[in-house]
Amino acid sequence: MRSPDGGTAHGRARNVAETAVWWAALFALWTVLITTVDPLETLVGAAVSLVGAVAAGAARRAVTDR
Repeated sequence: MRSPDGGTAHGRARNVAETAVWWAALFALWTVLITTVDPLETLVGAAVSLVGAVAAGAARRAVTDR
């Protein structure tokens, strides 16, 4: 079954899973590298990790989906 944007449901689930794995890895790295773990640092780290995860997935798709 194709989703409205032309991709398959399996492909979309794979992209979500890939983004989640990248996010978890980047957030863990952020948490290890900061000196104080307070709520604002955690929120910023989560947001920046999400941006990095989306960029990493987009970069992988740009290279492999030719």
